[in-house]
Amino acid sequence: MRLIIAEKPSLARAIADALPGSPRKQEGAIVVGDTTVTWCLGHLLEQAPPDAYDPAHKQWRLDTLPILPEHWKLTPRPKARGQLAAIRKLLKAANEVVHAGDPDREGQLLVQEVIEYLGWKGRVSRLLVSDLNRPAVQRALSRLEDNRRYQPLYRAAESRSRADWLYGINLTRAWTLTGRQAGHDGVLSVGRVQTPVLGLVVRRDAEIRGFTPRPFFVLWADLAVSRGELRAWWSPGEHHPLDDQGRLLAREPAASLAERLPGAEGRLVTLETQQKRQPAPLPYSLSALQVDAARRHGISAKVVLDTCQSLYERHQLITYPRSDCRYLPEEHFAAARGTLEGACREDDTLRGWLDGADFTRRSRAWNDSKVGAHHALAPTGRPADMARLTTTEANVFRLIARNVIAQFYPPLSTRDVKAEFSILGETFRARGQEILDPGWKPLFTTRDEAPPLPPLSEGEGGRVQNSDVEDRETRPPEPFNDASLIKAMMNIGRYVDDPAVRRTLREHDGLGTEATRAGIIETLVERGYLVREGKALRATRLGSALIASLPEAVSRPERTALWEQRLGAIAEEDAAPAPFLESLVADLRTLLAAADAGRLRQALHSAEGAEAKAPRRTSGRRSSGRSARSGKRRTPQRRKESR
Repeated sequence: MRLIIAEKPSLARAIADALPGSPRKQEGAIVVGDTTVTWCLGHLLEQAPPDAYDPAHKQWRLDTLPILPEHWKLTPRPKARGQLAAIRKLLKAANEVVHAGDPDREGQLLVQEVIEYLGWKGRVSRLLVSDLNRPAVQRALSRLEDNRRYQPLYRAAESRSRADWLYGINLTRAWTLTGRQAGHDGVLSVGRVQTPVLGLVVRRDAEIRGFTPRPFFVLWADLAVSRGELRAWWSPGEHHPLDDQGRLLAREPAASLAERLPGAEGRLVTLETQQKRQPAPLPYSLSALQVDAARRHGISAKVVLDTCQSLYERHQLITYPRSDCRYLPEEHFAAARGTLEGACREDDTLRGWLDGADFTRRSRAWNDSKVGAHHALAPTGRPADMARLTTTEANVFRLIARNVIAQFYPPLSTRDVKAEFSILGETFRARGQEILDPGWKPLFTTRDEAPPLPPLSEGEGGRVQNSDVEDRETRPPEPFNDASLIKAMMNIGRYVDDPAVRRTLREHDGLGTEATRAGIIETLVERGYLVREGKALRATRLGSALIASLPEAVSRPERTALWEQRLGAIAEEDAAPAPFLESLVADLRTLLAAADAGRLRQALHSAEGAEAKAPRRTSGRRSSGRSARSGKRRTPQRRKESR
């Protein structure tokens, strides 16, 4: 009997439906001919708790840290015992096993750890399914690989799991016990990803709170030129008081010049014209979709992930959603027209977009060299019955379909114009953009980025019709929201000061993974470290105090991003896991030595004071500075050790 072990019941059903023969259900499995398909329920196993290694570890004590297992143990999750028993029984009757976990690091881990835990010693094949439609699953079944090819991926996932346990268990116990000494009765959870994400928000809030607005002044002049009118902006010279962004800090020079401008004659001294062709945005990865869905529809990252899972598993309208890739396999290009016509035929909006598509166009999205274990999110071709979808499901599906349809539209073609005028010996600049071919852009927005300038010729004159000085004020940056925090997690190198580390992160950029980023935000909210104020995410008093009490390296992104680099080397280059874990243990000993009740007590006091003083505001237009209030305290009551 051939036994296929899928990651989830939905995938098991899709595999069974793609096999020749009539499916027959039995407890915990589906039988089709001589093949039995069973499933996990996500992770059936988890890292054993500390007291599984030594009963003395059941009591939390500082003098037992760090806890360092010599031989790692897994234990069944409480609700998974029944399914684990079913797989154990099926394995005894199997002569061939197929690993059908999702095509990513965690998918490799959660099925393989079950196979090894239950003692299977025979050959294992690997089935990679990224699309639950029957033809796609049938193609995948015809391309089984040897699971040994994916051992580096498994070792990387196993190393990640063990490292998370070491880091979270030891630091959470240390700071929770220190917190009790400082008067805080509750768990202080520390994790390798969640804590640096919290650090991003805490630092942003502190910048906003500490921001002092500064006035600056801009001067514009409306010019009549030979074939129309335009507005130009004064560019003051360095002899005037300017900030580091070239903004004028004193009103008098602008006001004095403004008085002399009406009726003044100017001349166009420099004219730069550049034609640009911008290709369509690529199809979505999960994180890119979460950013756009939050901006366009106000959908939280967690809801986007859950919606994508529903579109993938329940409705089978999209391909595997937890993807970090924005490219599509080249073999999908030939079938793209049929796939999109099938997917879009039930929706007026999608059909309208499809009518403008030219399927002879081949965009940069079709690139096998850019596709790894999975490809960009795309429609499967199954017709989308919008009446059966929720509003959120329909909105997310349209975004996914739109970005694939856009690959068959022309590039956005523009003519960008920069004009520099000399008026009364001063420099005034204007810029505009003329859209030559809108290409894909109407699928995304009808708004022009910059209005066009009238036709201009270098050397022509212009007469000032009107002018004015605008009094402006610098503003703090906006607080993080779901979209901006996901984007920050994707591009974490921007928040790293060390140029050498930033260079290293270019190819290994990111906090968390496509599958975990939304959950990290929700975990921080649930544990009382972040609070939502409208769309804004703010750090609470407790979250701010935790970051202040930790060594800076724990709350900075460098450490966890470099972890991902080491894990990537294990997965992609078959590097040994031992040096990575040994380095982590050495770091842990240093970090544990920094736990200090006095520092935490002061951090809690300081955070309370900052919360009391901070103004209540949930948004602000972005400018040069930084501000925000800490949120309300919510203390976790359950003893929960963190990853």
